[in-house]
Amino acid sequence: MIVILFRSKLTPRAGADYTAMDEKMFARATAAEGFVAVKSFRADDGERLTVVWWKDAESLSRWRDDPQHRVAQESGRARWYEYYDMEVAEVLRESHFVRPANT
Repeated sequence: MIVILFRSKLTPRAGADYTAMDEKMFARATAAEGFVAVKSFRADDGERLTVVWWKDAESLSRWRDDPQHRVAQESGRARWYEYYDMEVAEVLRESHFVRPANT
């Protein structure tokens, strides 16, 4: 499994056009083959963290090279992001726990 950590901060110009593109890319990514999950968080200073899980490097490559995603990336750099930092990591180990009901 591959995990993307995407930290970003938006410019004041990121308005309705950003929101529309974000919704479009969310729908496209979550429907893509190999997509596993996504979670987003926002800090008090406005920085955002989006964590995206992909099945494997191949599915991530298909998403990275998706033509509509490329347009969104270019628009983000040109208009919407003050900055972003992205890290790509491979999951080496997983551990899971679920509390049983009624405990």
